[in-house]
Amino acid sequence: MKNVLLLIKGLGRGGAEQILVSSARYGDRSSYRYEVAYLLPWKDAFVPALRDAGIETTCLDGARGTGWIARLRKLIAAHEIGIIHVHSPLVAIGARLRAPRGLPIVYTEHNTWSRYHRATYWGNLLTYPRNDHVFAVSNHVRDSVVYPRTLSFRRMPPIESLYHGPDPSDLAAVPMDGARRELGIADEAPVIGTVANLKPHKGHEHLLRAATVVRREIPNARFVFVGQGPMEPKLRDQVRALGLEEMVIFAGFREDAIRLAGTFDVFALPSVHEGLAIALIEAMALGKPAVVTSVGGLPEVVEDGRQGFVVPPADPGALAHAIITVLQDRAIRVSFGEEARRRAEAFSIKSAVQRIEAVYEELSR
Repeated sequence: MKNVLLLIKGLGRGGAEQILVSSARYGDRSSYRYEVAYLLPWKDAFVPALRDAGIETTCLDGARGTGWIARLRKLIAAHEIGIIHVHSPLVAIGARLRAPRGLPIVYTEHNTWSRYHRATYWGNLLTYPRNDHVFAVSNHVRDSVVYPRTLSFRRMPPIESLYHGPDPSDLAAVPMDGARRELGIADEAPVIGTVANLKPHKGHEHLLRAATVVRREIPNARFVFVGQGPMEPKLRDQVRALGLEEMVIFAGFREDAIRLAGTFDVFALPSVHEGLAIALIEAMALGKPAVVTSVGGLPEVVEDGRQGFVVPPADPGALAHAIITVLQDRAIRVSFGEEARRRAEAFSIKSAVQRIEAVYEELSR
């Protein structure tokens, strides 16, 4: 049995973290023993779920400088790790520099290179040849992995796109009833919802401006923001300035985000930058039509005019028009919902894990 160490910066709620947890759950336990190590002790929301699944977790305490790299090397030796699979660039840099030579390193690229901090970008780039295999969460992310011309002579590891979907057990286990009542939304009110951390690149401010247009056509519509983050005070100020207090609901961080998504008539994702959004695929698996922006991997998930609409980023008018069209045309809404459910089936976490473990097997020979 091969010991696999999954490495990530933190285990807070986020897309990369969800992919890691879901992948670990579906791993072949007869062939691989999985464990997880992470850096940031205050980002530990997924630790209980991993432990419930019988997966050991270790905090390397990266809050105390670079000492975590030495602790990582000790863990590798003590636990006889046979493969490292890293899910964030900062941790990957340390692993590539200090992991024993000959120990295979697999890396999942969750974001485009242009989105990295300059220091992270160069550290990631200069150590990249140490990867033995790379998975990119979308074609858009894969295409961003390009060496500068002056470094084009360096080895580029094998890299492939690999879509990761939601964990079907998460979808099946959550009851969908009662959420509207909790949120104070009338049964007849159309609901436009989004599930995303409240961060600048998620584009919530554009959705709020779109809400002012939607209000003119559909006054009883409600917008639900599920998530938390540094943009929340600014967004709340914007809601007050636009007079949207009765129309917009900040649901905050929710363990049952999927349950709330079950109340949506439209799932909207107004991102200005994006890798691949697991929350979007979860909503589509529930049969929710989508309105998303043409950034990152989103157009790879939503085919414009089939499962929803794809609109330009930072364009509140286009967002509003697409949302209004879906809400006012029941035939479109039903057709998009059915197609969304079918489309989500193509994003299988089980298939992704099988491919990942096939690479593990190749690297172990």
